[in-house]
Amino acid sequence: MRDGLTRRDFLRHAAAAGVAAAGFGELMDGLSAEAAAGPTIAVASKHDPAGLVRASVQALGGMGTFVKKGAVVLVKPNIGWARKPEQAATTNPEVVAEIVRLCKQAGAREVRVMDHPVDRPDAVVLRMTEIQPAAEAAGARVSLATSPALYESVKIGKGRALKSAAVMRDLRRADVVINVPIAKVHSQTGLTFGLKNMMGTVWDRGAFHGSDSLDQAIADYATEIRPSLVIVDAIRILLTRGPKGPGKTADKGIVVAGTDPLAVDAYAATLFGWKPEKVGHLKAAHRAGVGEIDLGRITIKHV
Repeated sequence: MRDGLTRRDFLRHAAAAGVAAAGFGELMDGLSAEAAAGPTIAVASKHDPAGLVRASVQALGGMGTFVKKGAVVLVKPNIGWARKPEQAATTNPEVVAEIVRLCKQAGAREVRVMDHPVDRPDAVVLRMTEIQPAAEAAGARVSLATSPALYESVKIGKGRALKSAAVMRDLRRADVVINVPIAKVHSQTGLTFGLKNMMGTVWDRGAFHGSDSLDQAIADYATEIRPSLVIVDAIRILLTRGPKGPGKTADKGIVVAGTDPLAVDAYAATLFGWKPEKVGHLKAAHRAGVGEIDLGRITIKHV
């Protein structure tokens, strides 16, 4: 996460090194086979919000697969707007709370729930979204990163439109990062899920919007800053006037989870009747090697 090393980079560097040890060769064969098979995502339905989270995470091996005893976890929901949960502009508080509970049960030493909101004041955003009381009751520490002192500069090595960004220091220090967006339409990017939600971990969103291409900047950021797990809240989705609303909503009753951020977003796009390739930042992210966009190459577990 911190150094941006992906499985693809690991495979390439190891091959270049020409390591021929038999045991290592078997390991590499296994990783190659996994990469060839494509990523796996879990799509949970027919549960209450907490049950959707539990079912999707369990299908991926359980939270203990990602969170080890003593780990510091950063959970990044969408707390960007002063909107009520039923308006579907921010992440469902029950989803966030269940993620916190699962992390604590897995042995996390600390769970921090953080975002950089667009709306102000902070107290109003926290009150209206209802995420703070839900997450704190589950054992998390909730805060909004609204000071530049909470960020540190990170170079985007593969960036085309975005060469650097000031990133939340807590994210850089966390052992595990869980990205928890809500699925909705967006006036500038068409749709917004996990990749777009990570813009809430930077201080200067204007650098994205002021770049040559917002879609490319989102993809660039994803090449450097990659969450450990993505859990998309598609329980109630926003269909119009996104990203803030209020607008028309639809009850889908779904949570989508996976470790390949692009694969998760690609599936989420279909909930709106979109082909993933039609979403500019998803197409750019695939071109940049962030993950898989072809649904035919993604194993989908319905739970």
